[in-house]
Amino acid sequence: MPSSIVIVGAGPAGLATATFLRWQLGPETAITVLDARAEAGGKVRTPLLAGLPVDTGPDSLLARGAELRELIDGLGLTDQIVEPMPGGAFIWSRGRLRPIPPGATFGLPERLLPVLRSGLLSPAGTLRAGLDVVLPRTALPGDPSVGELVRPRFGSEVYDRMVEPLLGGVHAGSPDLLSAGSTVPEIAAMARTGRSMILTMRDRRRAAPKPPDSKRPAALVSLRGGLSRLTQAMVSEIGADSLRLGSAATGLAREADGRWTVTTPAGSHTADIVVVATPAYTAADLLEPLSVEAAGILRETPYVDVANVTLAYRPAELPQALTGTGFLVPPVEGAFIVGCTWLTSKWPHLANEDVVLIKCMVGRWGDNRWLPMDDAELEGRVRADLATIMGVVAEPFDRLVQRWPGAMPQYTVGHSARMDRLDALVEPLDGLLLTGSAYRGSGLAACATQAKATAARIAAR
Repeated sequence: MPSSIVIVGAGPAGLATATFLRWQLGPETAITVLDARAEAGGKVRTPLLAGLPVDTGPDSLLARGAELRELIDGLGLTDQIVEPMPGGAFIWSRGRLRPIPPGATFGLPERLLPVLRSGLLSPAGTLRAGLDVVLPRTALPGDPSVGELVRPRFGSEVYDRMVEPLLGGVHAGSPDLLSAGSTVPEIAAMARTGRSMILTMRDRRRAAPKPPDSKRPAALVSLRGGLSRLTQAMVSEIGADSLRLGSAATGLAREADGRWTVTTPAGSHTADIVVVATPAYTAADLLEPLSVEAAGILRETPYVDVANVTLAYRPAELPQALTGTGFLVPPVEGAFIVGCTWLTSKWPHLANEDVVLIKCMVGRWGDNRWLPMDDAELEGRVRADLATIMGVVAEPFDRLVQRWPGAMPQYTVGHSARMDRLDALVEPLDGLLLTGSAYRGSGLAACATQAKATAARIAAR
């Protein structure tokens, strides 16, 4: 059993790895977590705005993630889980906010009548989507992009006005570049299973087990008080004295005795095992002296810069009460914002009679217009879109701007093969492991899954 472990990166992946290791190896194993930033949690942050906790990074968790649920249960947070309030989301399309039709999996319509009623697509676009039912099977390359799955089956309007905004809201990426197998494996599997995507989706829905009370649990949930409760609980479980914040890893070397040394500006740390849980571009710098090829593969993972602006209003200042969880904007509309979450209408722990919180996202693949802007200009551009889309012209009484440069890894075509090659190159570097959002799943649930697998590999030694 290793007597000492250094984890580089105190984001969700690094903290989750340390937590699983603490549970599996006990207190006798020395675990040190390094991070360049002054606070742990990575992009999970929950500052107060207008007295309410606002997640300025991810604001939800995938409820069905078994390893994430194990973390939540083990940290005593189960009773803090909250589901979003009833009310669907919208897409700004053709001059109006239009409801996302029920049964639209990642933007792919299972039923055409709700799509027609929503007005998201033109009648011709809706009819074109329906051709999926009769078209012959589409020949696919080994690792198709999402666009290569969607356009031949459903046409350009489904791609432009349903799939692209939904994937843009989740991954900030372009479906024409993203690997379907790595980004939306469920959709990729369906495309290879049957001739028609619509018929395959219907078959899967019918075959899916129904909950006893007929109420389907929410796919995405949050925690009362915000998601920082999860990262703070992990810090407490690991032990705050195990964290070295403001301590960037600047070098990584393997010693003659097989142990590892991680260098920081404040000194070095020697360990039996090193886990690198940083963005791919940071991991590449650390691995460069050990494997030029591995570093090159890591640098092939592109990242997108994003930001969000959260605005606080009085309810009377809005043209109408918000019903639903928010909206997304397709790139084809040419707007500045990618979408908005109506936080106080979405989450029960934020609902109140005095404040309305609107969180607006900006930035996606190919759109960095916001990068040179200062906070005032960024807010002004966001508010101009809110005036057009929602009719909100009032001055917010409080605001919060959060910038996330290099935030969103993009699983472009060929990603899975690159990750397999990376695994093969890192395997001989005994005692060095990589984990995090750059590899095989970028959400919090996927990071927890990878973290547990990493901890299990270490414990097995």
